[in-house]
Amino acid sequence: MTAPLTASHATPAAGRETAIRLDGVSKMYGQGAAGLLALDGVSLDVAPGEFVCLLGASGCGKSTLLSLVAGLDRPTAGRIDAETGRVAMMFQEPALFPWLTVSANVEMALRARKGGEGSGKPARAERRARAAEFLEIVHLGAFGAKRPHELSGGMRQRVALARALAQDADVLLMDEPFGALDAMTRDLLHDELERIWRERNLSVLFVTHNVREAVRLGDRVVLLSSRPGRVVQDFPVELERPRRTDSAEVAGQAAAITDRLRQEVLRHGR
Repeated sequence: MTAPLTASHATPAAGRETAIRLDGVSKMYGQGAAGLLALDGVSLDVAPGEFVCLLGASGCGKSTLLSLVAGLDRPTAGRIDAETGRVAMMFQEPALFPWLTVSANVEMALRARKGGEGSGKPARAERRARAAEFLEIVHLGAFGAKRPHELSGGMRQRVALARALAQDADVLLMDEPFGALDAMTRDLLHDELERIWRERNLSVLFVTHNVREAVRLGDRVVLLSSRPGRVVQDFPVELERPRRTDSAEVAGQAAAITDRLRQEVLRHGR
């Protein structure tokens, strides 16, 4: 097991290109005495093709951080750069349009990406063909004509992943995407996500409360403090892939990270 790095920020080796860079990012909600400081001076780099997992107690600002990187909100202070291209985001809920087919849900992302292009038959045919390609990537090629309610929870999350990939993203932000799934389905989707991440050379920033999930998936696990969120520790994960959530190696490193997380929670009196 590799010893954790203690630092005020988490960065790859000097001189490496970055896909995501946060430099001294803070986020305050409200003003004055009633204001809530969610993030405080967070600096974090994610290298191209790197899989970084964010851990921390509830309310530490993990989801806020993803929203800032995605451009859904603005930091109060600091700078955020997503330097390698398009950013896509996945949430815990797949948020599919129930009245549309699976294929049409994926096509919505393609329509948004194409912007002002014409809506003639060639464009529609191209979108349909591309949607079918993305559904094949997530092993749902035979389900394009189904409605979301006809799919299992895990399958709906695969559709959400296909929709994110359809945005031609270089950076994938994932906010507890498998948190509501049973253990077996989650394990299968870990395998799928890892395969797609490798094949497409994505940069992934993945929020989870599950320490073993973080060690199973991540190249690094970054621990945030309780509110306000600060980077308090950066754990490199150098275990050989593929990994299994229930393996002794994953369990061992997860236990060390859990101990550090417990210390942080107790330090804040929770």
